[in-house]
Amino acid sequence: MKEEAARIKVYTTKKRFSKLVTIVEGLSAGDLERTARELKQKLACGGSAKDGIIVLQGNHKEKVRRNLIALGYNEKSIDVR
Repeated sequence: MKEEAARIKVYTTKKRFSKLVTIVEGLSAGDLERTARELKQKLACGGSAKDGIIVLQGNHKEKVRRNLIALGYNEKSIDVR
């Protein structure tokens, strides 16, 4: 199990051309790239990881939560809005 002191926030917002994207923030810098790669692969979507956040194309809030738990993150530290 990964120990996360900070809360992991998962939420959606609209970006360019009114497209929905899912934002994951609160991950440590060391886990950012690896976690982004895993999420993009499992959710079959595009995205990027930079400036401490992961941006995934589409609305994947609940799927992201389930996948983060499967990757070993603490369920109580994940805040889905």
